Amino acid sequence: MGDVLAGIQATWEFETDSVLIRFERGGRTPKLFQTLRERRIPHEALASVTLAPGKRGTVVLHAVPRHGADPLMEAAAGQLKEGCDPYRLVLPAERETLAEYYADELRTLLPTDADRPAERYAVAAPEAPLHFKAYDGKASFDGSQVSFRWSRTGASSAKWRAGDQSFPVTELSGVEWRSPEAFDGYLRLLRHGEEPCDDGARHAQVDHDPAAVLFGIRYGPVHESLPFAAAVLESVQNSDSAPAMALRAGRRDPADIAERIRHLGELHQAGLVTDEEFSTKKAELLARL
Repeated sequence: MGDVLAGIQATWEFETDSVLIRFERGGRTPKLFQTLRERRIPHEALASVTLAPGKRGTVVLHAVPRHGADPLMEAAAGQLKEGCDPYRLVLPAERETLAEYYADELRTLLPTDADRPAERYAVAAPEAPLHFKAYDGKASFDGSQVSFRWSRTGASSAKWRAGDQSFPVTELSGVEWRSPEAFDGYLRLLRHGEEPCDDGARHAQVDHDPAAVLFGIRYGPVHESLPFAAAVLESVQNSDSAPAMALRAGRRDPADIAERIRHLGELHQAGLVTDEEFSTKKAELLARL
């Protein structure tokens, strides 16, 4: 399609095989969006597309990824607040007709098996190295192994006895992330054969587990710990013998760029894109040649 739809806090670019979501910078933009910067989701990774009324004179275009398509959403496991969902585009209500057009266009591109889980991640996770400070230690990931360095004041005696830890992704089967906005948030690495924590004894298990770090107020915030968990999940999947589906941005075909600028100009002439939006997006497209 090649068109651009600018909303509040994000811009969607409709490409021939995917939707590129670019997040705005600014004090009102969620920190998670600022950390992610952008998400590219292939059409075959979409499960559904909806358009619904939003708050205070807005409408919301929502593209829902298939289960198993995006490691970020897999790690989040439904715990993100609505305003931090990277696949929601909030638009002024006067753009509802335009948004409905794009929603219809995307629906025609949904895969025939959209209701089934994706076989591989199709959306790229944030790139390593990544790190964050937890309540009981510091977590770092270099792309091949996760390391925990315990805090003298926060770590339990069990973790101190175990010592600082390093886990190659080849030894891991997954990641369990519980939002720091919950009372007992944490990140726990799952090794082969291990199961998620039992709900009734979760905090005690994690507090003594050297493969886990605890969150808390100002420790392990969503915009740091969730991209971390997603990156580890992607690396765990890529460490097996099957090929990865993660798509990363590269240089684009000049003909494709020219076509997208032409569409952008048509939207500008029709009054659907402001002068500032047109100039900014045109410059971004030209920079990608």
